[in-house]
Amino acid sequence: MNFETVIGIEIHCELKTKTKMFSAAPVKFGAPANSCVNEVDLGHPGTLPCVNKEAVRLAIMAATALHCEIDPLVKFDRKNYYYSDLPKGFQITQQFHPIGRGGYVEIETEAGKKAIRLNRIHMEEDTAKQFHNDAGTLIDFNRAGTPLVEIVSEADMRSGKEAAAYVEKLRSILEYLDVSDVKMEEGSMRCDVNISLREAGSETFGVKTEIKNLNSIANVQKAVEFEVQRQAALIESGEAIVQETRRYDEAAKATVSMRKKEGNVDYKYFPEPNIFPIRLDDAWIAEIQRQLPELPDARKVRYQQEYGLNDYDAGVLVNNRVLAEFFDAVCLHTKEYKMAANWTITELIAALNKANCKAENNPCDPKHLAEMINMVKEGTISSKQAKIVFEEIMKGKNPKQVVKEKGMKQMSDSTELLKLIQDVLDQNPQSIEDFKNGKDRAVGYLVGQVMKASKGTANPAMTNQLIKQELAKR
Repeated sequence: MNFETVIGIEIHCELKTKTKMFSAAPVKFGAPANSCVNEVDLGHPGTLPCVNKEAVRLAIMAATALHCEIDPLVKFDRKNYYYSDLPKGFQITQQFHPIGRGGYVEIETEAGKKAIRLNRIHMEEDTAKQFHNDAGTLIDFNRAGTPLVEIVSEADMRSGKEAAAYVEKLRSILEYLDVSDVKMEEGSMRCDVNISLREAGSETFGVKTEIKNLNSIANVQKAVEFEVQRQAALIESGEAIVQETRRYDEAAKATVSMRKKEGNVDYKYFPEPNIFPIRLDDAWIAEIQRQLPELPDARKVRYQQEYGLNDYDAGVLVNNRVLAEFFDAVCLHTKEYKMAANWTITELIAALNKANCKAENNPCDPKHLAEMINMVKEGTISSKQAKIVFEEIMKGKNPKQVVKEKGMKQMSDSTELLKLIQDVLDQNPQSIEDFKNGKDRAVGYLVGQVMKASKGTANPAMTNQLIKQELAKR
């Protein structure tokens, strides 16, 4: 039987605010357990929520960037259920009036671009975090009340690759907006993936399973691909798919059942009585939208159109916002954009990986890298010498000072170069003979010998040209 995979994804993303969604308690990852919590977060009697204006602003930014229709009337609802990580016994969310409706995220697929439709984006508060061990369960309420947006897609994805591409693109957009730090490993962005199979050509949805809390983009693809194989094997053997919640076991590279779902939970939603509806000012919304930063797709187009970069180089740079911002800073001081991209993508990334250093802690001054690139272009130093200079500017040194201290100035004086070339030609009569017999590689060999004799200081282009002139005379 031919199956079609149907995938929808719910993403919870913590917003980058200093305080909680409905209280003045601080938001701080990694703080001592239960040190960033107050009586509102803990649901003490008589306490009242107060809406975080900054969280609303960030949610509007996200909804706008995702092409959603903004609802200027902010309303909150209660989602009622009892669980140990929910101290109030209910969660304040936006069930009936999400801040954004519709929208889409455009991804790249093997067949070209594809728009993944969004159902909604709504604001809510996060729950506490549980830690299970042999002695029991511990709860850290620091996370309780942290502002979230939940982004719900339509079931438009058809493979693990598409699901991973969707999460990656969404993560990139939110990172560029700076509405969240989107660190999946820290839980500030969490993915729940719904998967079902149906016979190819059918419009009827199959029985879905939900994979909870996937913590990396790679695991999104792996979990989907395993679950597709698992469900297909069950259907082909005549067994029924059970609606359930599963998790991805990274060590086993398999999804594992967590709990069965016998029906939809009745959360008994009703309007939050302690938060009156808030009518947002149209001018305030417009100002937020006007100040949106440059997003990944727009930046990629700019790199290709203004800087002449190819699709690959532009894509690599755009995929890392910090790296892209560094590249832009380099381009403020040089017009050699392609060379700047090459040094950033190849040498800089390699140096950072070797030092186990994150791009955020990059010690290289973009102005120094630009100065070094200009020196290569001007012929002051060779590309080989530039690698030595680069090692020093990664330590914070000025490239001009490095060149001066190491006596690296490139040999570009024709008289001086000709003397070296004559000596090399005299020592390599066979190469002269090879050249006369049409073996052009002899020139490359001779250039290498001159570079070796000059200890890498000879200007390669000038050396190549002068050698050809001298060979023609012999």
